[in-house]
Amino acid sequence: MELRPFAVEDADTVARWPVSAGEVALWCGLRDFPVAARAVAGWQLEEGVRGHALIEGETLLGYGEVWCDEDEGEAELARIIVAPGARGRGVGRVLVRGLAELALRAGYAEIFMRVHPANAAALRCYRAAGFLPVAPALAVEWNAPQPVGYVWLRHAGAGAGAGDVGA
Repeated sequence: MELRPFAVEDADTVARWPVSAGEVALWCGLRDFPVAARAVAGWQLEEGVRGHALIEGETLLGYGEVWCDEDEGEAELARIIVAPGARGRGVGRVLVRGLAELALRAGYAEIFMRVHPANAAALRCYRAAGFLPVAPALAVEWNAPQPVGYVWLRHAGAGAGAGDVGA
């Protein structure tokens, strides 16, 4: 499996992966089902967002983003999703570890994730990929402006400074 920068032409494929409105909400917080390919493609234009695809051969297996915060010198992994036929095989763990490695190599010493509390499969995956819950007081602070009481996770690594997570 290989991680590569996301190609906008893959947006339609990724947009079709959620199988229900509930899954869409857990994945990206949208209320629309199905997700429009233009929404996935549009995420690539957001400031600091670096989308990536996990592929095996020519097959797209997973999608995720690294959100780069230069001011804070930290990154957040977001909008992680695995193709329905590839779920339950450790693909998500490979994807998350790959995204975290990209962020670490770019110099982000702190890497975070937020997970909907009802997304038990994602929580198991992210913990298996080396992420642990942040301190409860910090989670309360970070959840104050959020629409949901997310489970916040941290992966601490050694980085020298913030850099670009691109190609």
